Amino acid sequence: MSLAIFDLDNTLIAGDSDFLWGQFLVEQGIVDGDEYEQANTKFYQDYKAGTLDISEYLDFALRPLATNPHQQLLEWRQQFVEEKIKQLVLPKAQRRIDWHRNNGDTLLIITATNRFVTELTAELYGVNNLLATNPEFIDGQFTGKVEGTPCYQDGKIINLDQWLSEGRESLVNESWFYSDSMNDIPLLQQVDYAIAVDADPILTKKAEDEGWLITSFR
Repeated sequence: MSLAIFDLDNTLIAGDSDFLWGQFLVEQGIVDGDEYEQANTKFYQDYKAGTLDISEYLDFALRPLATNPHQQLLEWRQQFVEEKIKQLVLPKAQRRIDWHRNNGDTLLIITATNRFVTELTAELYGVNNLLATNPEFIDGQFTGKVEGTPCYQDGKIINLDQWLSEGRESLVNESWFYSDSMNDIPLLQQVDYAIAVDADPILTKKAEDEGWLITSFR
């Protein structure tokens, strides 16, 4: 049995759910429009350049979770998935997931985007295992802080190692990782089969140099 790991944003879906959630908050008037949109765009550009300060970003991104009632957040999230995410689901990505499922492989989505935003998207693909940045949740309310290590760059390896140490799959018995981003090169270097999916230029060059498979789900 193999472990099949998938990045989420711009890999399984044709967009970035973290960035889109921020835009959704602006559109709904939940946050200050111009200021929030400018910051959201700047952080997204930093992410794509591999220069994102993850702590600074999470202070920004998790603030709306801490300043709104949880039930209201759940309603907004459902609306977000219906209006923004479902149209980004990629049939070819679903077919690849199903191929691994039919082979009896363990399926895992791993993403830097926080769990609150991404867990319904994982459900759309029928994937039960999700590793994501975890917003701290105490007494029925998000605090705006992070629980554990952010699931970003080397943090994906830390979170995956912790998950595996809890008695789950071993990477020794064949592992796959699909990603679009240079930020995931550390984890791509750890698996048996690294696949660059609709990859950014830096990851594409790395994949060519390493002989990794290059493909598209678009």
